[in-house]
Amino acid sequence: MSRKLLVWLHVVTSTGWMIMALALFVVVGHALAGRSWTFEVALLLDVEVLQFMATTSAFSGLLLSGLTPWGYFRHWWVAVKFAVTMSQLYAGIFVLSPNLHPDGSPGLMRVGSLLMFSALACQVWLSVAKPFGRTPWARGPKPRTAPPWAFAACLAVPALDYALGELVLGGGAPVLSLLVVVVHPVVRAARSRARGAVPAQRNPTQQNPGRRNPV
Repeated sequence: MSRKLLVWLHVVTSTGWMIMALALFVVVGHALAGRSWTFEVALLLDVEVLQFMATTSAFSGLLLSGLTPWGYFRHWWVAVKFAVTMSQLYAGIFVLSPNLHPDGSPGLMRVGSLLMFSALACQVWLSVAKPFGRTPWARGPKPRTAPPWAFAACLAVPALDYALGELVLGGGAPVLSLLVVVVHPVVRAARSRARGAVPAQRNPTQQNPGRRNPV
């Protein structure tokens, strides 16, 4: 159930991110048409809604890959989604958001918000079609699915990040999400190497076929 809930969270936040990107494109169009007060609406959508949807969508998508046999780079469609997601996040933070004001670049505002919506629509198609096959890094042993408690823990991370940002940091900051995304692959890789280094235990009867177990 916890895995399904994490999938649900990813779908809901991804849809919200895409809708907010389209709404931002419409609001920016009104702002550039001379209604300067709509810049405040654009900034409100970006800071209060879009950023949380974007970071939660990225976090849940990455952990759904990292906690399941899909992995991060075993399938091309997952790797492409990873690259597109990271590009969107950084473009939104360092290019689009700083321009949401009357003196900002009209081209960047229009094109940036429209490209964000288009990229999200492309990611939906990738999730449905799962094209391109496996990558060369898929030759190793298939990763195991994490236990249910790991999925449940990931469900709590975005809520804790939101509370931390509002109550302590004074603004949205996906601190815990970033920490989990960075630490989890390292821990998982270490555990995989540890499992591969431990030789399988042999049955005593197999070591000495002629010897029988004592009664």
